[in-house]
Amino acid sequence: MAHRIERVNNLIRREISELLQRQVKDPRLGDFITVTEVSASPDLRYAKIFISCISSEEKKQEMLSGLAAASGFLRNELARRLKLRRIPELSFQWDDSIKQGTHLLELIEQVNTNNTPD
Repeated sequence: MAHRIERVNNLIRREISELLQRQVKDPRLGDFITVTEVSASPDLRYAKIFISCISSEEKKQEMLSGLAAASGFLRNELARRLKLRRIPELSFQWDDSIKQGTHLLELIEQVNTNNTPD
């Protein structure tokens, strides 16, 4: 069953990415919005969609509200494109993993430069 959910997550991620690039024309959404991960519940009733973009904090909130407004349209398009019995309700969340990864790399670099032998 876990393999099926993983395949559905990948399908939803690919389709949502394409829809955001080509179909959604909301000015609140930035040009370079990325769907990093999709996590659907085992019964496919709900799906968390994690997004990432380089922008300020207030712009992030605008994007999340724009995505929440477009979630009905996106769900209808998913129902049209995917052959699934149940299309999950979509909720969008911000993914800070790229920012956290960059911060960790900076910390590692800082430790390396402090520990270099003179």
